Amino acid sequence: MFVKSVMPRFVKNSRGKRSIELELETYEGKFRCSAPSGKSTGKSEVVSYHSKGIDRSMKILKVFCKVLIHKNFIIKNINGLKELNDLMIEFEARHGKFGGNVWYVVEGVFLKAAAKDIGKELWEFINDDVNNGLKPKMPMPVGNCIGGGLHSEKVRNKRPDFQEFLLIPKENSFGKAITKNFRAYEYAKKLLSEKPMIKSWELIRSRLREWRRLRNDEGAWATGRSNEEVLEILKRVAKRYNLRIGLDVASSSFFNGEYYKYENKNLIRDRVDEVDYIGKLIRKFGIFYIEDPMDEEEFGGFKSILERTKKSRKKSLIVGDDLTTTNYKRVQRAVRGGAINSMIIKPNQIGSILEVKKVVSYCKKHDIIMVFSHRSGETMDDILADYCVGFGGQFLKAGIYGKERLIKLRRVMMIERSLGRLR
Repeated sequence: MFVKSVMPRFVKNSRGKRSIELELETYEGKFRCSAPSGKSTGKSEVVSYHSKGIDRSMKILKVFCKVLIHKNFIIKNINGLKELNDLMIEFEARHGKFGGNVWYVVEGVFLKAAAKDIGKELWEFINDDVNNGLKPKMPMPVGNCIGGGLHSEKVRNKRPDFQEFLLIPKENSFGKAITKNFRAYEYAKKLLSEKPMIKSWELIRSRLREWRRLRNDEGAWATGRSNEEVLEILKRVAKRYNLRIGLDVASSSFFNGEYYKYENKNLIRDRVDEVDYIGKLIRKFGIFYIEDPMDEEEFGGFKSILERTKKSRKKSLIVGDDLTTTNYKRVQRAVRGGAINSMIIKPNQIGSILEVKKVVSYCKKHDIIMVFSHRSGETMDDILADYCVGFGGQFLKAGIYGKERLIKLRRVMMIERSLGRLR
């Protein structure tokens, strides 16, 4: 692969913040990759940009791009990135850290070009390497329907403490699944807009006008209702459309080091109470998927919740995100300690596709369910879909609404069609 030119630029993500995009030109054409950014981040994630900010990262990247021009790379599989990685590590030693998001775009754009160089789609290029070319199974979407926590503005001074209230289909095709999720999303809007016992029609109209504007960072509906009230609505939605319920609790965002502080109902829970509360919610609402139910250092709390769910007839996924941060050592600790049976994979969280490959291999060896996930600040790049299908992720968490989310869902549908899976 001969590098004719490499051009970095700033782009806006879905939150209106600056991100970095890289355009690579080879004899096979032009390829682009842009980086997402998270608002709710784990403490053990790699930093997104240089310690002095995105402008310093861009300055360093521009110099590095000049080094790449007219070089020839042989990348026949993911491990072929090692030569490029070595160059980046050597360059960082002299000029300072790029940041995880810069690593993400550099590796991503070179993988796209490498796949094209041998006449394959990116998912196929990865699948041939990781899964020996076996026909991949399509993931199921995990859709953010109603939001709270750090991703949502308060509605009349309140919001749910939990970050995401999720809908998860179980269908024979990805296309049918996202259609069902979108219909359920619209039905949730109808249920959220119901305002019983309000006698003033003018008050009803004003509240409806206010509510219609409220979508959060990930396109989910915002509300001032409590966790339990939202779950009651989600239960009605899930029953109508035969969907499974999921939660991203994002506990670390309201844990103060000693207590879990619930603002919506103005109460606190200690570690034991939190485990008990989460267990009750799982039983009462039949929750299938629960992400980060405890603080990111509470490996023991995760284990207690997982052990409780094992006693139930219905299996629940206890998902690590801030707990694991796509970090191989933390994943090992969580799995060996019996803390999780599934985990989020965010490539820019660890800043290296080679590290992602190690984590994926470990998850498959230990039967850990993999959920490839977007970030709250997304771009119009659809590479996440190729990563999910290529690496064999069982779920793709990429939202329900918003052009930056839909482009990833559409990409999986295109892959599904190419495999002849739609009926």
